[in-house]
Amino acid sequence: MQRLILIFFIASELCYYLLIAQTGVVEYFSSNLFLIAPLPIGGIIGSIVVSYIKINTKNKISFFLIIQLIMSFLYPHFNILTLFLLGFSIGSLAPLIINEIKKTSLLELGLALSLSYATGTILFNYEVASRGIIAISLTTITLIASRFLPRNEAINKSNQEFALFMMVLWVFLDSTLFESLSRDITISIWRDGFTFQIVLFHIIGVFSALFFKLEKNQKTLFILTLFALSYLFYFLRQGYFLSMIYPFVISYYNVVILQTISKKDFRTITFYMILIGWIASGAGLFVAITNLILFVPIVLLAIILKIMISEYKPNNKEIKYV
Repeated sequence: MQRLILIFFIASELCYYLLIAQTGVVEYFSSNLFLIAPLPIGGIIGSIVVSYIKINTKNKISFFLIIQLIMSFLYPHFNILTLFLLGFSIGSLAPLIINEIKKTSLLELGLALSLSYATGTILFNYEVASRGIIAISLTTITLIASRFLPRNEAINKSNQEFALFMMVLWVFLDSTLFESLSRDITISIWRDGFTFQIVLFHIIGVFSALFFKLEKNQKTLFILTLFALSYLFYFLRQGYFLSMIYPFVISYYNVVILQTISKKDFRTITFYMILIGWIASGAGLFVAITNLILFVPIVLLAIILKIMISEYKPNNKEIKYV
C-alpha cells in the first residue's frame, strides 16, 4: 500500500507543477516576466533554504505542502507576496520530491511519471483561470500521501550520470518549445485533438528510458536528435508527427535527469534544481516570448555535430610500423 501511496505522491506534485506553476500562473499573467518574477525568485530561495531547515523530512514536506495548499485557495489571484510564497513552497518541495524518488523501483517511477503526464495532458485544456479546484485537489492528495510514505533506503536505478550542462540544455530546449507551442494559435498539439497520442507516447517514452539500455553518448545524441525532429515538425507545422516525437522525448529525457539527480546528496540536488528547474526553464520562457526560437535549432545542430565528431573521430594513437 505504501508503494502505491508513493506513486500518487510523486505524480500529483509533478502534475501540480505542470498545470499550476508552469502553465496556469504564466498564462494567467499573460507571460509578463515582470509580474511573474516573484514565482521563480521564491523558487530559487526555497531550494536554497530547504536544506537548512532542521526538522525531519516528513514534517518538512508537510509544512511546505500546507503553504502550497493555502496558496492554492488563492489561485489565480496572486500578488507579489503570494506568488513568492507559492514559488518558495514549490522550490522547497522539488528537491524533497527528488529525494523520495530515490526510494522508487523502476516500475514505480514509470507508473508515477506516466500518471503525471497522462493527468496533465488530459487536464491541459482546462480553463487557466478555473484551475483552483485542480490546485487544491492535487495538493490535498500530495499532503495526505506525504504522511504515509515508505521509509526504505534508496534503490539504485542507473549507473549512468550525465553532465549538468547537458541536462540544463535539455530543459532549455523543452521549455522553449513548450512555451512557444502553448502560445502558437496555428499549431497546438494539446488543443488539436491529439490527446490520446500525446498520452501514449509519454508513456512509451518513460518506459523506453527505463528499460531499453543505450550507452551514455548514444543516449545523449538520441535525445538531442529527437529534440531536433521536434523543432523541425514545429516549424513545418506538422502537429501529427510532433504529437508523437515531442511527448516521447519529454518523458525520455526527464527519466534520464531524475535517474542522474536522485543519486546525488540532498544539497547537490537543491543546486541542480535551481539550475534545471528554474534558470533553464526561465531562459526557455524568455526565448519563447521574445520570439527568438528561430535561433535555437542552429545552436542545437551545432551541438549535435560536435558530439558526432567527437564520438566518431579516429583514435589518435601512434601508428606503429612493423
